[in-house]
Amino acid sequence: ISTRHFHNLQELRHSASLATKVFIQRDYTEGTVCKFQTKFPAELDSRIERSLFEDTVKTLNNYYAEAEKIGGQSYLEGCLACATAYVIFLCMETRYEKVLKKISKYIQEQNEKIYAPRGLLITDPIERGMRVIEISVFEDRGSSGSSSGSSSTSSSSGR
Repeated sequence: ISTRHFHNLQELRHSASLATKVFIQRDYTEGTVCKFQTKFPAELDSRIERSLFEDTVKTLNNYYAEAEKIGGQSYLEGCLACATAYVIFLCMETRYEKVLKKISKYIQEQNEKIYAPRGLLITDPIERGMRVIEISVFEDRGSSGSSSGSSSTSSSSGR
């Protein structure tokens, strides 16, 4: 079953250019920290529950806050970077990079479990310069007869 979800997610990614786009803008009310608005877009009203959408954005905001937090580890990384003329970063990931990987993994999981089955696809904000969360909205495939034939074909070939 997970292979089928991944296959559907890949299909959505390939046809993302044909979808309607919804953009969740950055929230600058607390300064320039990376934070996105949690206001629910009307275009998603019939597609996903408000609480699921808000949980996703709040979790992303928490991850970005964690990535930008300055602490002992960030200070140590800075000192090591200066001491090694930044060569250390060729063999070591920064804490920020590790959190960005966590964010990418989280978005992938959200797409597979929640968004793709509803005909939605979140694009990682890093791919949009951290300016917006882009959500692609695909046409409702449940109402068209041709798409149900294609899904039965994919399920029979996937066994």
